[in-house]
Amino acid sequence: MNAGTGEAPRFTPVWDLFVRIFHWSVAAAFGAAYVSSDDGGTVHHVLGYAVLALVALRIAWGFVGSYHARFTNFVPSPREFAQYSRAMRAGRERRYLGHNPAGAVMIIALLILLTATGATGWLLTTNVFWGSEAVEALHEASANAILVCVVLHVGGVLLTSWRHRENLVGAMLTGRKRND
Repeated sequence: MNAGTGEAPRFTPVWDLFVRIFHWSVAAAFGAAYVSSDDGGTVHHVLGYAVLALVALRIAWGFVGSYHARFTNFVPSPREFAQYSRAMRAGRERRYLGHNPAGAVMIIALLILLTATGATGWLLTTNVFWGSEAVEALHEASANAILVCVVLHVGGVLLTSWRHRENLVGAMLTGRKRND
């Protein structure tokens, strides 16, 4: 019930099916690739290529997808991000129906890191970079940076869910968020 009105809360579609499938698929594929990295062989490679394919599709969807999926509708300017960050530290950030500026920056960072990890992984399979310690170090550093970002992302989701009294994990499952 909405406070004071006696009405059930209204929900609106936010995350389309592609965004939700991408989100959970890339999380599963990257997680499985990371876990299989020591002796994963072909499985590790296939999972890495799957992540790259998913990222390529998400980038395309960022230009042609639904309203909340388009980069033009959620990527903040540096000034907007700084203002949001200050408001967040003060506990006064506004609620967004789509991605907030911190979430948007995290998406961009993750897309870049996933691309870097996949590209360096592929380079390691080529004749030119086979056995390159520098490329392998960059591949591992990118993958580990993704893990750091995932921890920050989950923490941000939990904090935002608590502050705005909404279940963001549920929203990424159903595609709907509270309309108020």
